[in-house]
Amino acid sequence: MVAGPEPSCWDACFRGDWNARARCALGARSSWFPRLQERLPLLAPGGGGLSRMFALTEKNRSIAQLLLNTGTCPRCVFRFCCVGLQASYRHPYKDLLRELHEFLEYDKEKEDRFCCEIADPPCKRIRLENMGEGAEDLNQNGALQQTPVADDINVAMENSTPKVCSVCLGILQEFCEIDFVKKVCQKVNSAEYQFTSFVFSVSLPPQLSVREHAAWLLVKEEMGKQGLSLAKEDIVQLKETYKWIIHPLFSEELGVPANGKSLFEVSVVFSHPETDEDCHFLARVCPNCFKPAKNKQSVFTRMAIIKALDKIKEEDFREHFPCPPSSPKSICAALEIQCTNGAIFVAGRYNKYSRNLPQTPWIIDGERKLESSVEELISEHLMTTFKADSFNFSSSGREDVDVRTLGSGRPFAIELVNPHRIHFTAMEMKELQQKINSSDKIKVRDLQLVTREAIGHMKEGEEEKTKTYSALIWTDKAIEKEDIALLDDMKELKIDQKTPLRVLHRRPLAVRSRVIHTMKSEYIDDHHFRLHLKTQAGTYIKEFVHGDFGRTKPNIGFLLKRTADILELDVESVDVDWPPTLND
Repeated sequence: MVAGPEPSCWDACFRGDWNARARCALGARSSWFPRLQERLPLLAPGGGGLSRMFALTEKNRSIAQLLLNTGTCPRCVFRFCCVGLQASYRHPYKDLLRELHEFLEYDKEKEDRFCCEIADPPCKRIRLENMGEGAEDLNQNGALQQTPVADDINVAMENSTPKVCSVCLGILQEFCEIDFVKKVCQKVNSAEYQFTSFVFSVSLPPQLSVREHAAWLLVKEEMGKQGLSLAKEDIVQLKETYKWIIHPLFSEELGVPANGKSLFEVSVVFSHPETDEDCHFLARVCPNCFKPAKNKQSVFTRMAIIKALDKIKEEDFREHFPCPPSSPKSICAALEIQCTNGAIFVAGRYNKYSRNLPQTPWIIDGERKLESSVEELISEHLMTTFKADSFNFSSSGREDVDVRTLGSGRPFAIELVNPHRIHFTAMEMKELQQKINSSDKIKVRDLQLVTREAIGHMKEGEEEKTKTYSALIWTDKAIEKEDIALLDDMKELKIDQKTPLRVLHRRPLAVRSRVIHTMKSEYIDDHHFRLHLKTQAGTYIKEFVHGDFGRTKPNIGFLLKRTADILELDVESVDVDWPPTLND
């Protein structure tokens, strides 16, 4: 009879040290070595499930068994065993569950029993006789041959329905499978968005933090018995794990990469009504952590719960909540599946030719005063073309309803919220500009896509740049050319303006110092002249002319020593070098 391998070689076999096993005294010459390979299919490289279970080690065995016995799914077992390898979580759920069972089946007792069973293998002659007789179920000694453990586990798996995980409430079970991914992607594709990458966000039920805390206390207690410790922050986060699994599936299904900086977001909101009250006891134990917030439907937010869990004593927690957490009857529900595109910004310059057109909708006490506005005439075409949900209009200053904007126009920008279409060629933008210019009230130029950061250049011009105006002025007393010539000689005239009465309802009361850089008068007749002004941005021109009951000092009436009023006002230029001029 051939002697069995040395104990050191046996140890190498069960450790998975296959180079050492190859150096065993028997090697492949052993008459019973094929039986060893048959009995250890899952320990051999490429053999079976345990070839992928390298993430768990012997020290994880008791924790894995404890968690599995208390209704925890395999992926949550990995999390509490601090497995940081993303690929370990991505295998199908049933495969992970089978592999975990196989891993736990190979405990020390089975290894010892197996070693004893084959320590004295049958002689070659008896083995050949068995093969000749075709006896596959009984060996020569009359003992039943062992069925591989993997077969028993597979049968059990096929006959059982996976339980809902007591920690993740099914998030890392059903919602990590391709069927759910396809459901989400169908909704994304049906919305007809344009995107070249995506970012995935998930909102989890806040009570998951309570259940994870309970499981952590359980594991920490077990590890303490072994002289080990487990910090809560060492547990792999549920949300992070879910994204590890789901990102590759979404990428493959949508055909674009996941990118944390992508403007296109796919979001899923999960809920689990059955366990909503899991966290309510925290409000009684730690009432200071739960305070009503204006925009929150419930005080039990994730941050409030985490704050309470940090404060609560372990014994108080165990008194109010089971460790391990109880197994739920139902799985989480995907309450909302949404997709949104980041805002797109369109900029340009507009001219306004009407003296009966406000810049923005003119609505007082819910009643519209005029039928349209500059904002609406531009945005209606952009909204339709970009297929956006809403918009926000901004500009470098504003003109009154009866003021025209001439010259090169006033810079503006429109934020288009959640646009479905985002890719446009220069020719398509030019065609869009032509559609806007079909109106005889306004015209736009230099229409282009810009970044959010670039809009800052436009805002800088509101206070820092200069603007040029043309005002038609009336005086109560007759004037001669010589009377208004003094205005032409005034340079860098400093004035103080209290908030005008006409805008006091929407602007705070303040005194603002402004500078009139230059003035050029143009005589028309005894009571009329035109004044061209270059001023600091933010100057109230109408008030500079008539004085606003003495709220602007000095003013044209004061300088000419007569009553003056403004009949017409045009903005001739807004000296903001943005957006860039486009070549026709």
